[in-house]
Amino acid sequence: MPLMGSLYIGASGLQTSQNALNTTAHNLSNTDTVGYTRQQVQQTDKAYITISRSASASSYQQVGLGTTYARAKQVRDYFLDKTYRKESGRLEFYNTSYKVMEEVEAQLGELTGEAFQTNISDFWTSVQELVKDPTSSVTQGLFVQRAAEFVERASAVYEGLSSYQDNLNRQVKQQVDKINEYGQKLLTLNDQIRTIESGGVEQANDYRDARNLLLDELASLTDISWAEDLYGNVTVKIEGVDFVKGGQCYEIGLKVSEATGFYTPFWPQNAEYKVLENGTRDYDIDGAIVFDLDKEISSDKNTDIGKLKAMLLARGDHRADYTDIQKDYDAVSQSVVMNIQAEFDQLIHAVATKINGILAEAAGQKTGDLMLANGTQLKGVSYVEAEPNGYLRKDDGSPIQVFSKATTDSYDKVVGADGKTYFVYRPEDMTEQDSLYSIKNLQIDRTLMQKPSMLGFKKTDSAADIETVEKLRDAFTEEIYTLNPKVQKRTTFMDYYSDLVSQVANSGSVYKGIYTNQEDTVEYTKSARDQVLGVSSDEELSNMVKLQNAYNAASRYINSISEMLEHIINTLAV
Repeated sequence: MPLMGSLYIGASGLQTSQNALNTTAHNLSNTDTVGYTRQQVQQTDKAYITISRSASASSYQQVGLGTTYARAKQVRDYFLDKTYRKESGRLEFYNTSYKVMEEVEAQLGELTGEAFQTNISDFWTSVQELVKDPTSSVTQGLFVQRAAEFVERASAVYEGLSSYQDNLNRQVKQQVDKINEYGQKLLTLNDQIRTIESGGVEQANDYRDARNLLLDELASLTDISWAEDLYGNVTVKIEGVDFVKGGQCYEIGLKVSEATGFYTPFWPQNAEYKVLENGTRDYDIDGAIVFDLDKEISSDKNTDIGKLKAMLLARGDHRADYTDIQKDYDAVSQSVVMNIQAEFDQLIHAVATKINGILAEAAGQKTGDLMLANGTQLKGVSYVEAEPNGYLRKDDGSPIQVFSKATTDSYDKVVGADGKTYFVYRPEDMTEQDSLYSIKNLQIDRTLMQKPSMLGFKKTDSAADIETVEKLRDAFTEEIYTLNPKVQKRTTFMDYYSDLVSQVANSGSVYKGIYTNQEDTVEYTKSARDQVLGVSSDEELSNMVKLQNAYNAASRYINSISEMLEHIINTLAV
């Protein structure tokens, strides 16, 4: 090979070693940079010069032109990336669920020392005092006062749970906005990477690092899948639906419930809509909802991935009450907040209706058919004849109720076929909130609050009504209540709330255990991934020494060729 050609070989060695040294220095300078991926130089042969070809020879006679810098590739493992992102999404799901359980426990007062259990105990104590002296205005006043405190504190607990729902709802919007922002950033990075790498020489590795970091963040928020095409563009799917594809980001939309203000994430591209008069679109999101929250939460089915999904599950889709347990418990069972709201309201409803029922029975309420003056026959209704000065009656003759509805009357005043006035009890209708004895629609009878001595508990013969107050006492000790249809244990008013709090604590403990185990899994996966893509200063320094030696060897080679050329020229000149 000509000596001048040999200089090209030496120069290629110098250049390639210098590029490799620059890459190593870049690795070292980014040792602590979050999201940085170790880069590695790939070298390849330069084109060969063919000197001669012979059919009889086993190969052509060729001369090489040295080595060349091919590219600086990122050292990553797709399968470790996939595992890490899925497991980190699962970690965020259970971390969020655990934090929700902690917040619910705080709302119930167990962490602040203001437990609702205290109000139940005080109410129970007032009933016991009432049994000791039913006719005393002091014990009657204490009974009404404790009932008022019971309702007030129950309302505070329920409002606290509802406020936390609103807080979760705001976080849902924030997370969706963040996901959409990440989608737009991915599009920008796709453009930058494609522009730089279109020449086929330079690799946009730093932009790729930024993109991979975004994918890591996105994976913690929701269940994603991704792929890279031949041009360097990354496509992303969320819950199996295209999110970033073909130079476009299909942003997640938010449908706002008019009843609750709750946000529901949906895919606008998959939803039908109509344009309103003001120019806005009214979407029908059936079939376009991002998250199917009716699916069973299971690691085997990969339905427990993502912070956003955990928030949506915990928040639920409405303010739950006791009717949700009776109508369709499965619809609220997976929502932490809705489940507690429904079970808590069930306790309040049970206390209110039980005490009211005992007083109504003592006031003479009976069930049967009633013919009205207008010819209408009421069948199977509960009613009492109006007695203005009767036992456990108000001034208008209606039965005294400790707990009354805030928006509607409990009794309808009617005239019977016999000309007498009756009060007919309005039964609860699960389809009408105003008819329910729910914490959202409950108060202490205002007349009774002003005059607790109306209770009297003194029969027409002036004897104390021991039987009625004992029924009130026994109501607190009857083991006839369950938290929900899936719980077999029967409990009393006193133990119901304790069981409710224990259920929250146990669920929180379960979530904490899963979260802790998942944390170990993510840490192990991250460690394995970091061993591949992370920068080791010792390894890079070792590479730097080897590359420096290679650079020096190429330099000596050039010096040797230079000396040979100088010798030949000087000799020929002589």
